[in-house]
Amino acid sequence: ERPEHLAPAEDFYDSVEAVKYSNNSRIIQVQTELTERALQILAFPPGKTAFILDIGCGSGISGTVLEEEGHYWTGIDMSQHMLNVAADREVEGDLLKGDMGEGLPFKPGTFDAAVSISAIQWLCSAEKKIHNPIRRMNVFFQQLYQVLIRGARCAFQFYPENAQQIEMLTHYALKNGFTGGMIIDYPNSA
Repeated sequence: ERPEHLAPAEDFYDSVEAVKYSNNSRIIQVQTELTERALQILAFPPGKTAFILDIGCGSGISGTVLEEEGHYWTGIDMSQHMLNVAADREVEGDLLKGDMGEGLPFKPGTFDAAVSISAIQWLCSAEKKIHNPIRRMNVFFQQLYQVLIRGARCAFQFYPENAQQIEMLTHYALKNGFTGGMIIDYPNSA
């Protein structure tokens, strides 16, 4: 069963699950490859150093790739346990506990780009009674648009449960000023 169906992220990724996730060689490999692909999609000019927001940064696996490619980053995640693992790994990026669906606490125009690896599908679920996926997506994309510099790019890798989730995420991104589209790299992957 999908993790977002079992519990809110901050509960699902408890201290045991956070360490298990972060030490799994297959997960590390996949997250690394997905982050490398996200950087390809962002298409920075050669030699460009960017300040990147890593949304749902977890234990900092994707942030480590950003560092290795010469970028600076700040990560936000709602699981304190995942952030603790990132801190224990001594990642270079700044870490912040926060729920992407409740807003992004940064000044306008702070980031050159944003990435999210395996996280934004959580916006589509209502793990708590107070969660409203439509409101959460709208808040997320509205605030993300504000914290990025004009013309910034985003690369989000996620696991949609169905076509409706893709349509909802696309709708709220477009509604809040984003342009571009969706790239389906691995349509037959499971």
